[in-house]
Amino acid sequence: MTFTPKHPLRIVMADDDPDDRMLTRDAFEECDAVDCAGFVEDGQALLELLTSLSPLPRLILLDWNMPRKNGLETLHILKASPNFKSIPVVILTTSTDSVDVASANAAGAEGFITKPVTFEGLVAIVQEMVARYAPELVL
Repeated sequence: MTFTPKHPLRIVMADDDPDDRMLTRDAFEECDAVDCAGFVEDGQALLELLTSLSPLPRLILLDWNMPRKNGLETLHILKASPNFKSIPVVILTTSTDSVDVASANAAGAEGFITKPVTFEGLVAIVQEMVARYAPELVL
């Protein structure tokens, strides 16, 4: 796929693992069609960031297991908010528990990606997200 950076897909990520944030940042840099609006360490920081962003992101990547507010708590708050409920949320987690997947889906997650992910795999996932959430960017 070829991407154009005219109006990139704006994404924010909440993940308490600095290595995962760095890997994701590097993957975003490989995709010209992505604008990273921010990386935060937990759900509480994500909610605080979102209240200050304009324009809002078009996609949120959310870790499942984080301090302060975990992924499920944060997802419930996002989907209950008139300002944020329409933003797609994709869960990133080391969990393969079917209960976690079902809980994420029931709470309104758009996808569930199991870590660890290789750099190449993450770039492919980011490209797939651009194609799904910003199809106008795919040539």
